[in-house]
Amino acid sequence: MKTEALRVIVIDGDYNSHHKYENYFETFYDYQLVGTFKSVHDALQNYRKYQPDIVLSEVSLFGISGIEGIQYFRKKDIAIKIILISIQNDFDVVKKAFKAGANGYLTKPITKSRLHEALNSVKENGAALSHDVARTVVEMFQKKKYESLSKRENQIVEYLGQGATYKSIADKLYVTPSTVNFHIQNIYLKLNVNSKSAALEKLRMLEAS
Repeated sequence: MKTEALRVIVIDGDYNSHHKYENYFETFYDYQLVGTFKSVHDALQNYRKYQPDIVLSEVSLFGISGIEGIQYFRKKDIAIKIILISIQNDFDVVKKAFKAGANGYLTKPITKSRLHEALNSVKENGAALSHDVARTVVEMFQKKKYESLSKRENQIVEYLGQGATYKSIADKLYVTPSTVNFHIQNIYLKLNVNSKSAALEKLRMLEAS
């Protein structure tokens, strides 16, 4: 049984991009491009006419930004899916977008296959991310860096947290155990503690604050 195509609107300040999206959607049988707009304001003015299932919007727009526009679309339909597009994959911008309620975030250039994949991902899983954005997000959450510690000290802290011994840390960093011990004593001094368990507990407290 053939399902009805989901209705999509595009918001992009560049008219040339409108033509590109129109060409893409001509080949998408499961998605229908029902409207293209230069601003969030124009899209909202015509919202009732088009009743979209998915909004595809630039982040940087004249007037209301794509991120700011999310709240206005949610007032129209709490269940609407919103995918933002930008040349930036900066973690702070991505975090701001998802905190505002975005369902997806794609970085340019947008190819036909990447767009279709993102639309499918939002439809089936509720979220979509460009590979470069996903990598940036993962890296930000994987790296636990403490400003008071040096790069080498942060590396040692990460290994300590994994339960590594002084010798195994030395082997991983290609240094001597005495060098590792020297760095650990500096870590204790900076954290004002005198044991491994106290240091890890202090770092957990810093991470949670």
